[in-house]
Amino acid sequence: MVAVADFSIENEIGANFIAGCDEAGRGPLCGPVVAAAVIFPSRDIEIPIVIRDSKKMSAAQRAVAYDWITKNTIWATGECSPTEIDELNILWASMRAMERAVAGLSRVPDICLIDGNRVPKNLQGRAIVKGDAKSLSIAAASIVAKETRDKIMHELATEFPMYGWERNAGYPTTEHLTAIEKYGITVHHRKTFGPIKERIKNETSDD
Repeated sequence: MVAVADFSIENEIGANFIAGCDEAGRGPLCGPVVAAAVIFPSRDIEIPIVIRDSKKMSAAQRAVAYDWITKNTIWATGECSPTEIDELNILWASMRAMERAVAGLSRVPDICLIDGNRVPKNLQGRAIVKGDAKSLSIAAASIVAKETRDKIMHELATEFPMYGWERNAGYPTTEHLTAIEKYGITVHHRKTFGPIKERIKNETSDD
Protein backbone atom coordinates (compact mmCIF):
# COMPACT_ATOMS: atom_id res chain seq x y z
CA MET A 1 0.00 0.00 0.00
CA VAL A 2 1.36 3.38 -1.04
CA ALA A 3 1.52 5.91 1.77
CA VAL A 4 -0.42 9.10 1.12
CA ALA A 5 0.62 12.47 2.50
CA ASP A 6 -1.72 13.72 5.23
CA PHE A 7 -1.77 15.89 8.34
CA SER A 8 -0.67 13.13 10.77
CA ILE A 9 2.66 14.78 11.57
CA GLU A 10 1.08 18.23 11.84
CA ASN A 11 -1.63 16.90 14.16
CA GLU A 12 0.96 15.10 16.31
CA ILE A 13 2.82 18.39 16.78
CA GLY A 14 -0.44 20.17 17.47
CA ALA A 15 0.63 23.75 16.76
CA ASN A 16 -1.77 25.99 14.87
CA PHE A 17 0.53 27.40 12.21
CA ILE A 18 2.92 24.83 10.80
CA ALA A 19 4.93 25.63 7.69
CA GLY A 20 5.92 22.87 5.34
CA CYS A 21 9.19 23.63 3.52
CA ASP A 22 10.75 22.07 0.47
CA GLU A 23 13.01 23.04 -2.40
CA ALA A 24 13.38 22.42 -6.12
CA GLY A 25 16.45 22.60 -8.29
CA ARG A 26 19.37 21.10 -6.39
CA GLY A 27 20.50 18.97 -9.31
CA PRO A 28 20.37 21.26 -12.38
CA LEU A 29 23.47 22.81 -13.92
CA CYS A 30 21.92 26.26 -14.08
CA GLY A 31 19.26 28.54 -12.66
CA PRO A 32 18.38 29.24 -9.03
CA VAL A 33 17.47 26.78 -6.33
CA VAL A 34 13.93 27.64 -5.23
CA ALA A 35 12.27 26.88 -1.89
CA ALA A 36 8.69 27.27 -0.80
CA ALA A 37 6.97 27.45 2.57
CA VAL A 38 3.26 26.66 2.92
CA ILE A 39 0.94 27.00 5.91
CA PHE A 40 -2.56 25.55 5.77
CA PRO A 41 -4.83 28.00 7.64
CA SER A 42 -6.80 25.02 8.97
CA ARG A 43 -6.18 21.30 8.87
CA ASP A 44 -9.95 20.79 8.60
CA ILE A 45 -9.90 22.46 5.20
CA GLU A 46 -11.54 20.57 2.35
CA ILE A 47 -8.92 19.76 -0.29
CA PRO A 48 -10.64 18.94 -3.59
CA ILE A 49 -7.43 18.24 -5.51
CA VAL A 50 -4.46 15.88 -5.31
CA ILE A 51 -1.53 17.11 -3.21
CA ARG A 52 1.46 14.81 -3.03
CA ASP A 53 5.19 14.77 -3.68
CA SER A 54 5.55 16.96 -6.79
CA LYS A 55 7.87 14.39 -8.39
CA LYS A 56 5.01 11.88 -8.37
CA MET A 57 2.61 14.22 -10.19
CA SER A 58 2.10 15.01 -13.85
CA ALA A 59 2.63 18.57 -15.09
CA ALA A 60 -1.13 18.98 -15.43
CA GLN A 61 -1.76 17.77 -11.86
CA ARG A 62 0.92 20.10 -10.50
CA ALA A 63 -0.58 23.08 -12.32
CA VAL A 64 -4.02 22.42 -10.84
CA ALA A 65 -2.57 21.86 -7.37
CA TYR A 66 -0.41 24.99 -7.56
CA ASP A 67 -3.42 27.09 -8.48
CA TRP A 68 -5.44 25.75 -5.53
CA ILE A 69 -2.59 25.96 -3.01
CA THR A 70 -1.71 29.56 -3.86
CA LYS A 71 -5.36 30.59 -3.48
CA ASN A 72 -6.12 28.72 -0.26
CA THR A 73 -2.99 28.74 1.90
CA ILE A 74 -0.39 31.10 3.33
CA TRP A 75 2.67 30.64 1.14
CA ALA A 76 5.91 32.23 0.01
CA THR A 77 8.98 31.34 -2.01
CA GLY A 78 12.67 32.11 -1.68
CA GLU A 79 15.59 31.43 -3.95
CA CYS A 80 19.36 31.45 -4.21
CA SER A 81 21.06 32.49 -7.40
CA PRO A 82 23.72 30.48 -9.25
CA THR A 83 26.36 32.88 -7.88
CA GLU A 84 25.19 32.19 -4.31
CA ILE A 85 25.12 28.45 -5.01
CA ASP A 86 28.74 28.62 -6.17
CA GLU A 87 29.71 30.61 -3.08
CA LEU A 88 27.82 28.54 -0.48
CA ASN A 89 27.51 25.11 -2.17
CA ILE A 90 24.12 23.70 -3.11
CA LEU A 91 23.26 22.32 0.35
CA TRP A 92 23.70 25.63 2.16
CA ALA A 93 22.12 27.55 -0.69
CA SER A 94 19.05 25.31 -0.36
CA MET A 95 18.96 26.00 3.37
CA ARG A 96 19.18 29.75 2.76
CA ALA A 97 16.42 29.61 0.15
CA MET A 98 14.17 27.90 2.73
CA GLU A 99 14.99 30.59 5.29
CA ARG A 100 14.03 33.25 2.75
CA ALA A 101 10.78 31.47 1.93
CA VAL A 102 9.77 31.29 5.59
CA ALA A 103 10.78 34.94 6.11
CA GLY A 104 8.43 35.85 3.27
CA LEU A 105 5.34 34.33 4.90
CA SER A 106 2.69 36.78 6.04
CA ARG A 107 2.31 34.72 9.21
CA VAL A 108 5.21 33.60 11.42
CA PRO A 109 4.92 29.82 11.78
CA ASP A 110 5.01 28.13 15.17
CA ILE A 111 7.30 25.47 13.69
CA CYS A 112 8.59 24.40 10.29
CA LEU A 113 8.58 20.91 8.81
CA ILE A 114 11.61 20.56 6.55
CA ASP A 115 11.88 17.94 3.82
CA GLY A 116 15.13 16.04 4.31
CA ASN A 117 17.45 15.37 7.22
CA ARG A 118 18.59 18.87 8.15
CA VAL A 119 16.93 22.00 9.54
CA PRO A 120 18.25 25.40 8.38
CA LYS A 121 20.12 27.00 11.28
CA ASN A 122 17.85 30.06 11.42
CA LEU A 123 14.59 28.11 11.51
CA GLN A 124 12.87 26.31 14.35
CA GLY A 125 11.68 23.07 12.92
CA ARG A 126 11.79 19.35 12.44
CA ALA A 127 13.48 17.54 9.57
CA ILE A 128 11.33 14.85 7.96
CA VAL A 129 13.08 12.40 5.64
CA LYS A 130 10.88 11.88 2.55
CA GLY A 131 8.62 14.48 4.09
CA ASP A 132 6.99 15.34 0.77
CA ALA A 133 5.48 11.84 0.78
CA LYS A 134 4.29 12.08 4.40
CA SER A 135 3.21 15.64 5.21
CA LEU A 136 0.60 17.57 3.23
CA SER A 137 2.27 20.82 4.21
CA ILE A 138 5.62 19.71 2.81
CA ALA A 139 3.99 18.16 -0.27
CA ALA A 140 2.24 21.47 -0.97
CA ALA A 141 5.57 23.29 -0.60
CA SER A 142 7.22 20.86 -3.02
CA ILE A 143 4.56 21.69 -5.63
CA VAL A 144 4.90 25.45 -5.19
CA ALA A 145 8.71 25.24 -5.35
CA LYS A 146 8.68 23.05 -8.45
CA GLU A 147 6.12 25.15 -10.33
CA THR A 148 7.87 28.39 -9.41
CA ARG A 149 11.25 27.15 -10.56
CA ASP A 150 9.85 25.73 -13.80
CA LYS A 151 8.33 29.12 -14.61
CA ILE A 152 11.69 30.79 -13.97
CA MET A 153 13.42 28.34 -16.32
CA HIS A 154 10.77 28.91 -18.99
CA GLU A 155 11.45 32.65 -18.76
CA LEU A 156 15.22 32.13 -18.97
CA ALA A 157 14.67 29.88 -22.00
CA THR A 158 13.28 32.83 -23.94
CA GLU A 159 16.59 34.61 -23.36
CA PHE A 160 18.72 31.54 -24.16
CA PRO A 161 16.55 29.31 -26.39
CA MET A 162 19.37 27.03 -27.54
CA TYR A 163 19.64 25.10 -24.24
CA GLY A 164 16.08 23.74 -24.04
CA TRP A 165 15.58 24.86 -20.45
CA GLU A 166 11.81 24.94 -20.94
CA ARG A 167 12.05 21.17 -21.40
CA ASN A 168 14.99 20.08 -19.25
CA ALA A 169 14.74 22.72 -16.47
CA GLY A 170 18.53 23.00 -16.52
CA TYR A 171 19.23 19.35 -15.68
CA PRO A 172 22.21 17.67 -17.40
CA THR A 173 20.25 16.06 -20.21
CA THR A 174 21.89 15.14 -23.51
CA GLU A 175 20.18 18.13 -25.08
CA HIS A 176 21.55 20.52 -22.48
CA LEU A 177 25.07 19.10 -22.45
CA THR A 178 25.23 19.13 -26.25
CA ALA A 179 24.16 22.79 -26.27
CA ILE A 180 26.83 23.64 -23.69
CA GLU A 181 29.46 22.04 -25.93
CA LYS A 182 28.21 24.04 -28.91
CA TYR A 183 27.37 27.41 -27.38
CA GLY A 184 29.33 27.51 -24.12
CA ILE A 185 28.04 28.51 -20.71
CA THR A 186 25.91 31.46 -19.60
CA VAL A 187 25.72 33.68 -16.53
CA HIS A 188 22.97 31.36 -15.29
CA HIS A 189 25.17 28.26 -15.15
CA ARG A 190 26.57 27.03 -11.83
CA LYS A 191 30.33 27.18 -12.21
CA THR A 192 31.07 24.70 -9.39
CA PHE A 193 28.95 21.91 -10.89
CA GLY A 194 30.86 19.09 -12.60
CA PRO A 195 30.29 19.57 -16.34
CA ILE A 196 30.46 23.37 -16.07
CA LYS A 197 33.55 23.30 -13.86
CA GLU A 198 35.25 20.91 -16.26
CA ARG A 199 34.45 23.08 -19.26
CA ILE A 200 35.84 26.19 -17.55
CA LYS A 201 38.97 24.23 -16.61
CA ASN A 202 39.47 23.05 -20.21
CA GLU A 203 38.91 26.53 -21.63
CA THR A 204 41.43 27.96 -19.19
CA SER A 205 44.04 25.31 -20.04
CA ASP A 206 43.58 26.03 -23.76
CA ASP A 207 44.47 29.71 -23.31
